[in-house]
Parts: sequence; structure tokens; C-alpha cells
Amino acid sequence: MPALHFFPPILAANIVEIFERCGMVEKSLVLGLAVFSVIAWTIMLGKHRELKRLRYLNHSFEMHLRDQRTLLDLPESFRRERAIPYADLLADAIEGYWRAAAIGKEKGVPNPRANLEHAENAIQRALARQTLRYESSMIFLASIVSGAPFIGLLGTVWGVMDAFAAVATQQSAGIQQLAPGVSGAMLAIIAALIVAIPSVFGYNLLLGHTKQMITEIENFASSLADRLELEAT
Repeated sequence: MPALHFFPPILAANIVEIFERCGMVEKSLVLGLAVFSVIAWTIMLGKHRELKRLRYLNHSFEMHLRDQRTLLDLPESFRRERAIPYADLLADAIEGYWRAAAIGKEKGVPNPRANLEHAENAIQRALARQTLRYESSMIFLASIVSGAPFIGLLGTVWGVMDAFAAVATQQSAGIQQLAPGVSGAMLAIIAALIVAIPSVFGYNLLLGHTKQMITEIENFASSLADRLELEAT
């Protein structure tokens, strides 16, 4: 038990000691990876909360919308909830429909089919906008997932190069000459794995949630277009 109790402080002290023996390039890479780790965790936690909140708002809005007998004559309050993705689609659809209806009325040639086409086009634009909203920050997280191992590989290669350079300069292959470079190389690859492993699991989890929510909003857009068509004809 005492050995287990003192293991984390000893390990932390060893890592700090190894870091202090590293060259400037390895130190810079490790610090950069630490920054990327903080950014990755911030994105993953923030995105998880955002998607969870949006999904709850979407489902609540959809349940409330089912209780309405008509969509074209909904109160203005339904079109003000632009922060809710489903409400954004509904607002654009209704505004597109009535805008086309007003133009047709001015020209004296009302065309319900054209009104529906404008509403459907508005739904597609809003759908694309909300899809981009769902996928925001995912590209940066994917860049960290794919880039961190290469940064660690760069640190590894640089550390090995430093070790051989030290041996070549002093014409000896003692452990004191090899240790700083090899330690820096190992620390760089460990730091890269610490960044990449949680990030790849978090990215795949968030990607699955994002795809599921995109499918849900596409289904909502389809049902919204069908309901508007039934009401307009």
C-alpha cells in the first residue's frame, strides 16, 4: 500500500525531471501537445453539452408542434425560437410560403404549388445551416486526432537525432550522452498518445451523435414539408 500511495508523486517527479533534461525542440512540442489536449477536452465537453441541449430542445419543440392543428397560422412566438434547430426550419418554411403567396397575390396569379416550392427551398436552406451548426468544431477536433501522433513522431525523431548528435560530438556512447535525447523522444510520443487516444474516442462518440441528430432533423424536415403540403392543398 505505501508503494501504491507514493507511486503517482514519484512518477510525476520523474516526468518533470525528464522534461527538464529535454532539448528546447522537444519541450516546445510537449508543451504544444499539452495545449492541444486542453483544447480537445474543451471542445469535446462543450460539444457534448451543446448536442444534448439541442436534442432536448428539438424534441420538446416537436412534441409541442404536434398539438397544433395548423402550421401556416401559428402564432408569432413559434417563429422567434431561432435557437432551436427545428423551430428555425419551421420559421423559414412559413416565411417562405407567405412571402411567395404575397408575391403571387400582388401579381394576381395565386399559385399554391409555387408557395410550397418556396417553403421547401427554405426548409432545405435551413437544414443545411443547422447541419453546419451540428458539425461545428468537429473539423478542428479531427485535426487534433490526426495531427497529434505526427507531432509526437517529430519529437521522437528529433530526440533520437539529438542523441546521435551528442554521441558524434563527444565520440562516446555513454548513457549520459544518450539519455537526454532518448528521454525527450519517449516523452514526446507519450504526450502525443495522451492527446490522441482520448480525442479519437471522443471524436467518434460525438460524430455518432452528430450523424444521429442530422438524420433526425432531416426526418423532421421531410415531415414538415408533407404537413405543409397537406394544409396548402
